Amino acid sequence: MKDNNKSKFSIRLKELRKQNNLTQFQLAKSLFFDQSTISDWEMRGKEPNYDTLIKLVKILNTTADYLLGISDDNY
Repeated sequence: MKDNNKSKFSIRLKELRKQNNLTQFQLAKSLFFDQSTISDWEMRGKEPNYDTLIKLVKILNTTADYLLGISDDNY
């Protein structure tokens, strides 16, 4: 699947994870999930629930608006 077919969330999650030098496994472990869950979010267009989104925002030092593609401001 090409990036232009993925959701902004999927693309930004992967970019931010890499910018924070985290593997899928490391991110999953910090959220108490399996690595396959992170892969589903990045590759299959699935999205986390609200509580998990808040945790992701904190771990990745971003905003929910940026991660969800609502805003292009990453601060």
